[in-house]
Amino acid sequence: MVLLTMVLTKYALIHSVVNQSIINIFQFTILCGSVLLITAGGYIINDIYDIEADKINKPNKVFIDKTIFNKNAWTTYIILNLTGLLLGFYISFMNNIEAVIIFIFVSFGLFLYSSFFKRKVLLGNILVSFFISLCIFIVFVFENNSSNNSLLKLILGIFKTIEIIVPLFAYIIFSFLTTLIREIIKDIEDVNGDLKINAKTLPIVIGRKRASKVAFFFSSILLVFLIVVLKIIAEETIFLLYGIVFILLPLLYFKYRLWISESKKDYSYLSKLMKIIMFLGIISMLLFIF
Repeated sequence: MVLLTMVLTKYALIHSVVNQSIINIFQFTILCGSVLLITAGGYIINDIYDIEADKINKPNKVFIDKTIFNKNAWTTYIILNLTGLLLGFYISFMNNIEAVIIFIFVSFGLFLYSSFFKRKVLLGNILVSFFISLCIFIVFVFENNSSNNSLLKLILGIFKTIEIIVPLFAYIIFSFLTTLIREIIKDIEDVNGDLKINAKTLPIVIGRKRASKVAFFFSSILLVFLIVVLKIIAEETIFLLYGIVFILLPLLYFKYRLWISESKKDYSYLSKLMKIIMFLGIISMLLFIF
């Protein structure tokens, strides 16, 4: 999903507004490689800290404990993370040295998420949602950058173009909210294992039912946001029809299923459904080509 998001952001969303590309295919490949390696490292460090919880929540999917030793998992994490950072430093030196901050922030942030914030009420959910939404913004950072621009000028430059502001924030907010909702749902689904490791996730602190209502609340915010976006693009028939049929209606169905959900199986289904909605939202970038 991360790679798809970055590719569509560059070749569908950005190129529909800006014809001239700042970074070439090689540089973009380096950028994607950096993000994917740091992300992969994030998954591994997350699995390392979640071994005990996963034995209960996902007994058939405990990769590290059954397949590779914990020590090897740490080694793999360090290699992936350092390689990702080196690629990030390389592409930053080629464009703007200040962009190095983004890679360091994400790498360190993913470690803190897995080791600490993930087990805190909503903090971990918000943090990982923010990191996912950064996949869209980081492409803009490099596509709107040049060696003579500072990061501040870059950001100000982005906000000068209304054609970029609207889709940029629409997809970033969509990505953030859908990820946040799904993370809360996953916490509800994994409550038994999280209890074993004394995690203070939202459903543990306030209960599964109330946590479900919080997810419903954020899904309502997402619904209102989508309605506003669809109203803005009402004259774009293709966008409007796609948004209603493939995003809005599935979201309404998600809200209905969330309202009546009771079991772990129900929440597992909701997690998969939200992932589909996320996918359908991201691939809507293809419509910018037409």
